[in-house]
Amino acid sequence: MKLNHINLPVKDVTAAREFFETYFAFRSVDVKLNDTLSVLKGTDGFTLVLMSEKLNQNGNNTYPDAFHIGFFQQTEAEVLAIFELLKSGGIHLEKEPQLIRKTFGFYFHYQGILIEIATEG
Repeated sequence: MKLNHINLPVKDVTAAREFFETYFAFRSVDVKLNDTLSVLKGTDGFTLVLMSEKLNQNGNNTYPDAFHIGFFQQTEAEVLAIFELLKSGGIHLEKEPQLIRKTFGFYFHYQGILIEIATEG
């Protein structure tokens, strides 16, 4: 069975949509009224739904500490290229790419979401 979508509540849907379009090649396929929800497609067909955290029915607006999303790359050069692209775009990056267990990569936070960019292990 293939995981084909995920819904991420975010603080600013517009900014998050632009972030995923700019740095991870997602494209917007549906934007709801007042930008409360955006549906994006990845180059592999994966669907990423960005929902305003204001729509959380129980008011939970934080992710668990270990929750993260990851983008695996084929080579260390690709990891470094993404790092430099993010850095040149003014995205705050906590650490330089490095060896992490059996992979090479880095983690950073964007709108409360921990994101991993790494080579496959």
